[in-house]
Amino acid sequence: MRIEQMYTNCLAEAAYYIESKGEAVVIDPLRDIEPYIEKAIAHDAKIKYVFLTHFHADFVSGHIDLAKKTGATIVFGPNATADFDFHVGTDGEIFNVGDLTLELLHTPGHTMESSSYLLKDAEGKDQCVFTGDTLFIGDVGRPDLAVKSDLTQEDLARHLFKSLRNKIMPLADEVIVYPNHGAGSACGKNMSKETFDTLGHQKEVNYALRADMSEDEFVKEVITGLKTPPQYFPKNAMMNKSINTDIDTIMKKGTVELDVDTFKSMSEHKEALVLDCRTQQEFAKAHVPGAMFIGLDGQFAPWVGALIENINQPIILVAPFGREEEAVSRLARIGYDNSLGFLKGGMQTWIEAGLTTGSLKSILATEMEADLAKGINLVDVRKESEYLSEHAIDAGNEPLDTIFDNLNAFDKNETYYIHCAGGYRSMIAASILKANGVDSVIDVQGGFRAIKNDTNLTLSEYVCPTTLL
Repeated sequence: MRIEQMYTNCLAEAAYYIESKGEAVVIDPLRDIEPYIEKAIAHDAKIKYVFLTHFHADFVSGHIDLAKKTGATIVFGPNATADFDFHVGTDGEIFNVGDLTLELLHTPGHTMESSSYLLKDAEGKDQCVFTGDTLFIGDVGRPDLAVKSDLTQEDLARHLFKSLRNKIMPLADEVIVYPNHGAGSACGKNMSKETFDTLGHQKEVNYALRADMSEDEFVKEVITGLKTPPQYFPKNAMMNKSINTDIDTIMKKGTVELDVDTFKSMSEHKEALVLDCRTQQEFAKAHVPGAMFIGLDGQFAPWVGALIENINQPIILVAPFGREEEAVSRLARIGYDNSLGFLKGGMQTWIEAGLTTGSLKSILATEMEADLAKGINLVDVRKESEYLSEHAIDAGNEPLDTIFDNLNAFDKNETYYIHCAGGYRSMIAASILKANGVDSVIDVQGGFRAIKNDTNLTLSEYVCPTTLL
């Protein structure tokens, strides 16, 4: 028996590869499917099933491409409807994989088709349960993503309460819980950094599994602290019900080398958005004028999805050398399939051609502190929940995820010092402001951590956050 959790930090997403006696299954695969195929080949196994716990909203799944390339059967739980062929599982249905069995447990609440898969060993003993977005480590799935005219978030929360009490919590304490996400995902409000745990321990520490909790208490606690989900979530959910462009076609189109003249022409004529995914420091030093920065070394895909409203937006890339394919792949994971190529030779080619470059000033927190006496505009672009938990008294809050909605809050004649928690989001915000006519933007290196540790700025009293959204 082989069980492997294949965790992708950028999306805080866990897919699973399970194998026994030459047969394998994959649960909740990403769009880039080669790692699953390679794993099966390496172990001389055939992928028999592709199980989906639900129609995901935060990434585009690779179930169709994986089924086409391996002959595997796609399985969803009850209530699922889609534009492609798949097996509609029933509650309690058993699937054989070598010496193992997987039992489908219909666990609606996060969505109505949400299902978990209980793995039993050759002796029929329960080993682990793959809970999708029904149960996380430290949290449960948010019940507001599948709201319809006849189904409120309160209705979904009540379904979730029953699913947890009737299907998950009766399982043995030693059963391992393998969820679909960990900390950093917007699919839950307070997930742990741990990516698996025993069910018994979760019963002790997970607020949503408290034994004496009433249904009404559960609904109130689960709904409290929810924020509007990222704008790309419903778009990804719809894509997961559809037949999309295959990943090979997307990769071929997106990894075209663009010479500097072609790249310049496309950027100047607004044929495509210039997306710079190098490091913060590289972007600050020199970038293509008007480019948006979202670095690969961070939560690249979620921030693309949160900030680039048009999922069909044509994109041309300035990428770190040798990571161009990675950038295109990570865009495709969340349905941004319209990459048109990358700048051949990178930013150095642009510079060597003698073309105009943009730059951003980036200073230490101590330098910012010295400038405070001048009455500067200090802007904290962290989430509201982070800001309310603790912030510099002198800083206003303009969360990055809503910055496009609040551009008119920035005076183009003023200078703004921008910070986040550590420096990644502040550079994204600075690039957006500069591209939209706010020329005097200064990034504070190290963000709030540096402000807290290296300066004498007055901070608000710390308040433990009720949500991490």
